[in-house]
Amino acid sequence: MTSSPRLRECGWRWLPLSAGLVFLDQLSKAWIEINYLLGEYTPVFFWLDITRLHNPGAAFSFLADAGGWQRWFFTVLALGISVGLVIWLRRLHVREERWLVVALANILGGAVGNVIDRVQHGYVVDFIHVHWGDAYFPAFNVADMAISVGAGLILLDALRDWRASRGQVS
Repeated sequence: MTSSPRLRECGWRWLPLSAGLVFLDQLSKAWIEINYLLGEYTPVFFWLDITRLHNPGAAFSFLADAGGWQRWFFTVLALGISVGLVIWLRRLHVREERWLVVALANILGGAVGNVIDRVQHGYVVDFIHVHWGDAYFPAFNVADMAISVGAGLILLDALRDWRASRGQVS
């Protein structure tokens, strides 16, 4: 078993990114809550509205109508994942695994941002609503964007590792 890198070399160096994402997420949601009533919206482009929506479920409103138990289930799940991510970040060497570290820091920030909403309100505040005509993509927020960017970076990192294992240039 390899030892963890020293603190200044481990993935914890990217925890300020997570904290910054939580701050931006909560700031943007607070602004929406002050300036928009539930369901109120402002068209920005023909394909984008800013609107205040509440999501008591998970991604894409999964289990939104489940009766309330999902609030604490998703809260505990996200907190457990967040603890796991912090432990994982501690074990990663920031220079050797930069893409993965940044990815995990993004996911951590997004998870914590949405957990704060669930604990505080019982739902997540969403406000970015993309659509094409009458076809609407589920609304999302800064935390959701951070999680999506993190997931994308994990896929890119895996692709780079796969290519390197095959002797291809990354």
